[in-house]
Amino acid sequence: MSLQKVITEAVAAISSEGYTSPEQLEYWLTRLRRAAQDSLSPESVLRDQLEGALRAIYTKQVDQGAILKHHPGVSKFTLDKIKPQLHAQLTRRIMASADLIKRNRQAAIEKTLQRFSGWATSIPEGGSKNVEKVEEKSHIRKALAQLPFEERRVLIDQGHKLNSAINEAVAQQGGAIAVIWHSHWRQPGYNYRVDHKERDQKVYLLKSSWAKEKGLVKAGKVGYYEDVTSFGEEPFCRCFGQYVYNLRSLPEDMLTVKGKTALEDARRALSAS
Repeated sequence: MSLQKVITEAVAAISSEGYTSPEQLEYWLTRLRRAAQDSLSPESVLRDQLEGALRAIYTKQVDQGAILKHHPGVSKFTLDKIKPQLHAQLTRRIMASADLIKRNRQAAIEKTLQRFSGWATSIPEGGSKNVEKVEEKSHIRKALAQLPFEERRVLIDQGHKLNSAINEAVAQQGGAIAVIWHSHWRQPGYNYRVDHKERDQKVYLLKSSWAKEKGLVKAGKVGYYEDVTSFGEEPFCRCFGQYVYNLRSLPEDMLTVKGKTALEDARRALSAS
């Protein structure tokens, strides 16, 4: 029997009889749980869709090398070198995504039962003629009705997290020295975080880089990237980074005296060649 039909029967019964006993409530909760579980697409199907989507991202970015377009100067040799590390990221993301979707499904079912239970126990024995049945059925079913949308959001979010993890690994191995934060706060309808909007276009120094080890750079006003939440770390964050690999792309206040001298020497050498 469909979930909607069971909810309709349950609401009609409780409206007519009222709450009479724990056994009565448990009877309807058991039926609702079974119908809710049966209404969902099989987890195996959803997992296959999820894995396929994440593998498609990995194939494009890593196997086909599209990620290198965003990391000028990083060679295909470097990308190939860290492929095992990147593939481990893919595996972890698939497992984490599947677990999250499973937990969300369980939470949606429990929320449905909780709403029904809260409503049912409020109806006095003997029933009530004042029940707005259509409204109550919609309220009870709300969490499960929203689930397909939430599952799509999870898939999109996990894809962004995978992209961010791949980018960070490539940047670290490729020798990036800083990263420019980009937020989508200007996009209509995007539910951005205020603190992420404030990070937009700011340049964050990376703590571990060849330039820092040589004393050529220093943190600017906003500090180090490692001291803030990373791209995609928080739920449904779509911010991304533009990685910096050379001194000339940094703001002047992030260069030490030694760094400014090195940059000037490089410019002279380039002019003389």
